Amino acid sequence: MSKLIYITANPKPDMKLSKGMQIGDVFLEEFKKVQPEIEIEHMHLYDMDIPEIDMDLLYARAKLSFMGYTKEQLSEAERTKLEKMHALADRFMAADYYVFVTPIWNLGAPAILKSFMDCLFIIEKTFTVTEAGPKGLLTGRKAIHIQTRGGIYSTGPMVEFESGDRYLRKALEFLGFDLLDTVVAEGMDHFPKLVPEIMAKAKEDAAEAAREMAKQAVTN
Repeated sequence: MSKLIYITANPKPDMKLSKGMQIGDVFLEEFKKVQPEIEIEHMHLYDMDIPEIDMDLLYARAKLSFMGYTKEQLSEAERTKLEKMHALADRFMAADYYVFVTPIWNLGAPAILKSFMDCLFIIEKTFTVTEAGPKGLLTGRKAIHIQTRGGIYSTGPMVEFESGDRYLRKALEFLGFDLLDTVVAEGMDHFPKLVPEIMAKAKEDAAEAAREMAKQAVTN
């Protein structure tokens, strides 16, 4: 049975309050029409205990990577946080399809998404380093980003300032993912009267993307 991980990075608790999760729900429902047996796990980042890279994690990674320490020689705090990071990465890796739903805040994604992604960059687990440079190890998996935007970032003067979708796509590409085009609902703060039209178009795009992703075989 295939598995899909649905990642939401919004403090709002359910889709009634989040336009992004409303679009994401359309994606999931359409995906299940093509793959009715799909297992879906929801990772709502604001409900999770995500370790941040603090002094303990910084030193734990350095000690193990190039300072000659063994895991048993780490401090209790270092070892506990490192194990939590690896456990989160293992949980994340145990899937075939991935859907990220985030808003854009102050030009980028919520900070909690960066903390989450930091836990996935583990050398020799999710990427390696070759003579030709870094190489992602999470190959064959499929991912898509659904992003809601209050302003307009696809055209005009704000194009170069969009850092949320750009970061997530580059991070996933680095790790080896196959990416579908991002589904975007933008301009909802600038054009509040057009929100129903903007949402309808984004839901159509999400449904089409779901059908496309669900038909793609995963080779991980």
